[in-house]
Amino acid sequence: MLIVVLLQPSFQIMLFAKLIMAAALIALLLSSGCKKNSGSAAAVSNKVRVGYIGLTCEAPIFSAIEKGFFKEEGLDVELVKCSWANYKDTLALGGYDITHHLVMYFLKPIEQGLDVRFLAGIHRGCLRVQAGVKTNIHTIQDLKGKRIGVPGMGTPPFVFANRVFGTHGVDAGKDITWKVFPAGELGLAIDKGEVDAVCDAEPIGTLLIAEGKVRNIADQAVDEPYNSEYCCEVIANGKWVDANPKAAAAATRALLKGAKWVETNPKAAARMAVEKKYLASTPELNTVAISRLRYIPSISLAEESVHSAAREMKVARMLSPEIDTEALAKRAFMHLPGVTDEWIKSLKVETVAGGQVSPGEDIRLYAELIQSDTEDSCCRRKMFDQPDQEAPNLADPDAPCLDKSMMASQK
Repeated sequence: MLIVVLLQPSFQIMLFAKLIMAAALIALLLSSGCKKNSGSAAAVSNKVRVGYIGLTCEAPIFSAIEKGFFKEEGLDVELVKCSWANYKDTLALGGYDITHHLVMYFLKPIEQGLDVRFLAGIHRGCLRVQAGVKTNIHTIQDLKGKRIGVPGMGTPPFVFANRVFGTHGVDAGKDITWKVFPAGELGLAIDKGEVDAVCDAEPIGTLLIAEGKVRNIADQAVDEPYNSEYCCEVIANGKWVDANPKAAAAATRALLKGAKWVETNPKAAARMAVEKKYLASTPELNTVAISRLRYIPSISLAEESVHSAAREMKVARMLSPEIDTEALAKRAFMHLPGVTDEWIKSLKVETVAGGQVSPGEDIRLYAELIQSDTEDSCCRRKMFDQPDQEAPNLADPDAPCLDKSMMASQK
């Protein structure tokens, strides 16, 4: 039913005048808002959002912020806390602009259309495949038919192991039995005989070696061709890079400065990351992990790392058999103005007094950590698990704590 309200002429005139004024005000606000937005876009083009999870290997991000390297590049930086579960999608959707992360972790999504670009190499050497010392496993081929523990299906250690197996004639889908454990409990799984070998990231690999539980079968820090590759590279949202090439170049330089500072001052970087609460660890454990990684930035070697990783991931059937890996790598890696190997060679950073790890000191740190390990299995996991603790795996990070005597009784 239509209801018609008759208004007095004077009221009609007043209402009409108010409507005109309101319309004019809205138009003015919209006009000024557009101008403000367009002006703000130019004014805030120096803003950059850096994604992070809270990992040992993200030390260059934390160092670049604390040492003012982003400011030196004229950038206003904002940290965006992420989790493993949404890290890739958040970058692709523009939730943050840039970070550094694992090449092998992003290559498959890039093949599937994820619009992100690798820009430079940050560090090498964080992943391993290790066999129990009581086994007769000494080569990759010896792992056929064996049980291997991983912190999660699809995690970086799992991807690295699949790549290694593929290039050595081992079918990771048929020849391997995969078992998932929290990263901090991989050594316990070896002790209990639940697995024959493990795949892990730092600092777990070094701690297991120091405890005498495992031997290295494939080591990204030592074995060819992995030791010359960058496991982690600067990576950015493709649309953001295209729209902000100068800011992208400046942010990349800031992260590379951070990497060089960490390489020069590993102990100081480890201590700073913990004290500033960028990650949950201890200065000693963080020093153990950082001291084994090589934070030597590069552009040319980083580009070649993308090519070699793509080739071997195709052999391991982690990429489509039809994919042109050279074309994929060219699409994935982007060169930016002012970000060159020549610039890196000219880069100088301070040397902090007492910020280095002296020869043999890392071994003493390992021993101290092992001897002081009186925590139960759950607490050990929370301390040592941080490289993969939020990874989308089958282990429950909130599972009830079990003390070591209970675990031992289950043998």
